[in-house]
Parts: sequence; C-alpha cells; structure tokens
Amino acid sequence: MADFRQYAPATERNRQPILDVLKRVLPREGTVLEISSGTGEHITFFANQISYLRWLPSEPDALGRQSIQAWGEALPSDNLQLPPLNLNVSAQPWPVEAASPAPVSLAKPITAIVNINMIHIAPWEMCEHLIAGAERVLPADGVLYLYGPYKREGKHTAPSNEAFDQMLQSRDSQWGIRDLEAVSAIAQQHSFTCTEIIDMPANNLSVIFQRTV
Repeated sequence: MADFRQYAPATERNRQPILDVLKRVLPREGTVLEISSGTGEHITFFANQISYLRWLPSEPDALGRQSIQAWGEALPSDNLQLPPLNLNVSAQPWPVEAASPAPVSLAKPITAIVNINMIHIAPWEMCEHLIAGAERVLPADGVLYLYGPYKREGKHTAPSNEAFDQMLQSRDSQWGIRDLEAVSAIAQQHSFTCTEIIDMPANNLSVIFQRTV
C-alpha cells in the first residue's frame, strides 16, 4: 500500500520546543485551526500531546492534504478527526466562516490559530490575509500563534537568518524574512495585541497574539 506521508526535516527538530510553548499559551478548550499544515507532521504530533483541544488542519496544496491525511491515519487521535481543509488564506470567506457556502461543522468553536513557517515563503499580502482571516474567525481573547524567523527593527537577528533570507529571495523575489514590527502593526490593525515573543532554537521566534475585541 502506498504511503503518502511527506517529511520536513525541520519538523523533528522544532516540534518539541513549539509544543512546550503551545501547551502554555493555547486556550484550554475549543478547536485549534492550523493554517498551512504542510506535511501534517506538526499537527499529528501536537494533537496527540494536547488532547484537551480539537485540531483542524488546512493546506492549499493537494499533495500536502494527502500527506496530512496519511499522517493522521498513521498516528490517529480522537481529537484530530476532520479531513484537512482546502484553505488558501487569500480566498474569502474561509471554509470555517459562517458566510462560506458550505461551512465546516465543528463540535467546538475555533479558539486558536497556529501558523508555522509560512509567511516568509509567501508574498507579503498572504501575511495580511492570514491576520485578517484570524480576526474574522477568532473570538475575543482568541490566540494567534506564529512561528518562524523574523527581523527585528529591520535587522536580521543572526548571520544564518540573513543567508536564509538571501536564499529565499533568490528563489522568489516576493519571499523573505519579515520584519516583526511590520507584522505586529498589521495585527494591531486587526484587533490583535502581541502578548509574548519567545526566542526559539535556530534563531526562530514564537510570537503570540491575542484578539482584543
């Protein structure tokens, strides 16, 4: 039988440090929507470790959704049951919104959104779409968790990040490591407050936003 699981080398390195943060900052109840679940390795690991929350994966790439489904079958958990959504942050409404023609039915409402390593491998407007969508979906006090490399006040935090940024832009001129202050400014425009910034391994950051109204 074919195994459709894909593997991202960074996942095995960063999943435990991310999990440690998520256990502390995520709400204690509800559904966590992961935007851009990629291979599905992260969400299957988190769902098995944080059983008091339900988990909902999403991924615009069809092969990615196939991998997420395969990982969910290989590492099943009762709180990760729904198939991955075909969700592109720029397409409105999202399938979890009431305005969607066929909104996804959830046993528990979405109280948090997790997004790992996306905004630096997408055009800048995708970051804006992500945060605008989070404002539409999350309730007051809902959590938006972002993980990845960032610049601080326009400067790279490490030579390795600068080299990584140059590599990204050589692949696509619209990609690149984002300035955290610019991301926070967009978040503030969409009713989010940055409550915590946590240094992570390999010069990455966990950035936690909370919806204020």
